[in-house]
Amino acid sequence: MSQRAIAVLQKADSVAGYSTYINLIKDKKIISTGMMKEVERVEKAIDQALKGRRCALVSGGDPGIYAMAGLVFEICRQRDIKLLRNSNIDVTNEHEKMIELEIVPGIPALAAGAALAGAPLTHDFAAVSLSDLLTPWTKIEARLTHAVQADFVIVLYNPKSKKRDWQLKRAQELILEHRDSKTPVAIVTGAMRDNQEISFTTLGDLDQALVGMQTVVFIGSSSSIRYMDFLFTPRGYSHKYSI
Repeated sequence: MSQRAIAVLQKADSVAGYSTYINLIKDKKIISTGMMKEVERVEKAIDQALKGRRCALVSGGDPGIYAMAGLVFEICRQRDIKLLRNSNIDVTNEHEKMIELEIVPGIPALAAGAALAGAPLTHDFAAVSLSDLLTPWTKIEARLTHAVQADFVIVLYNPKSKKRDWQLKRAQELILEHRDSKTPVAIVTGAMRDNQEISFTTLGDLDQALVGMQTVVFIGSSSSIRYMDFLFTPRGYSHKYSI
């Protein structure tokens, strides 16, 4: 968590978020909802802000990466709420439909996980979520296919859940059509948290890996290398310089 995020939380009158993340925060008015309640959660946070209260809407990782920031903009646009940036204007009148908004950057799971795995994202990469709750699976397959054809390192979010147990196997099959089965893969679960686990495998054995909703999978490109207990992707310095 960044120092700015800590400062914002300290000044907040209330905190809204998924119950798992809210449990990490104390001494604030809590607006907590469970999974699949994202719209309700965001609307409650916006309503607090319209009343002139400071409300921090929290997400895991970075709020703009597979998280709540985009939904805040969607709902504000739908409700025709004027958004202010770093404003000194009084926004306490709820009838003005005007709020001041700040997106506080965080540390996304792909950055935290990559640091634990080594340096797999030193060169170009693509991040794809395997959750088809909001995105049609046909579109996810198309994105995976183009990413592997372009030889990106591929970062997989949401590889498996209790209700979604086949998507990772299908993703593996698609990627194997264009990438060697010995391609190194890093698997990081609970990055920088108490349940943190780091392991390595190959693309050919990926379907046997233990993964869940807190897991981020790093599938190497054709140039990625497994070195000891690390995975890294050279950027190309050895082609230009003598190292």
